[in-house]
Amino acid sequence: MDDILKSFSLEGKIALVTGASYGIGFAIASAYAQAGATICFNDLNQELVDKGLQAYEELGIKAHGYVCDVTDEEKIQELVAKIEQEIGVIDILVNNAGIIKRIPMTEMSAEDFRKVIDVDLNAPFIVAKAVIPGMIKKGHGKIINICSMMSELGRETVSAYAAAKGGLKMLTKNIASEYGGHNIQCNGIGPGYIATPQTAPLREPGNPFNDFIISKTPAARWGTTEDLMGPAIFLASDASDFVNGHILYVDGGILAYIGKQP
Repeated sequence: MDDILKSFSLEGKIALVTGASYGIGFAIASAYAQAGATICFNDLNQELVDKGLQAYEELGIKAHGYVCDVTDEEKIQELVAKIEQEIGVIDILVNNAGIIKRIPMTEMSAEDFRKVIDVDLNAPFIVAKAVIPGMIKKGHGKIINICSMMSELGRETVSAYAAAKGGLKMLTKNIASEYGGHNIQCNGIGPGYIATPQTAPLREPGNPFNDFIISKTPAARWGTTEDLMGPAIFLASDASDFVNGHILYVDGGILAYIGKQP
């Protein structure tokens, strides 16, 4: 039993979780810290980084926060080099940073479409590209891309987000294909509808979307960030060493369910 439990430990591992000042990224990074990992994270500005550091400190976690734009390849290369120099080679990368713009496709500018693709798809490529050489030298690595229900399903007003998350699913599979021989596992987590500050307006009492999501989810509730912690630890740990190129949907059963007959 002890050997099995040890395979889920992240003791001595260094994890970089992008955009992890709050929300899903913060929950995953906090879980990693509880499992023994050293946490590094970034965000767009110092205010967000400081808020994140304070939130980690309140949980008794000593995290390392950095200001960095994940879409800037040169800055990401510098960040990864700095982490390697000051803390150590990254064992675990979680590509969590992302944005969404809910705009009908025919009203959406190409500039807005490109911005979503840049943050949600190009950035995971940029950050993964920066950490993979160190993982190859170290002889192992775990890359976890935060995908989405929109990696599989479409919905009104999210054309750019769905395109990016669908692409991220295939980037995940390709990283697994290209670097699996170096003992690097790249998998994705596809959260269902999770209760976060970002989704708070959708969950307001009386909002028909709230009722719609609950009716479409066999679990009959929104997910919580805590629901993502166990799956994230599994994919970052030695317990998942033969799991590669897989998207683990943590969705309360939505993708398995056709819905109730009207």
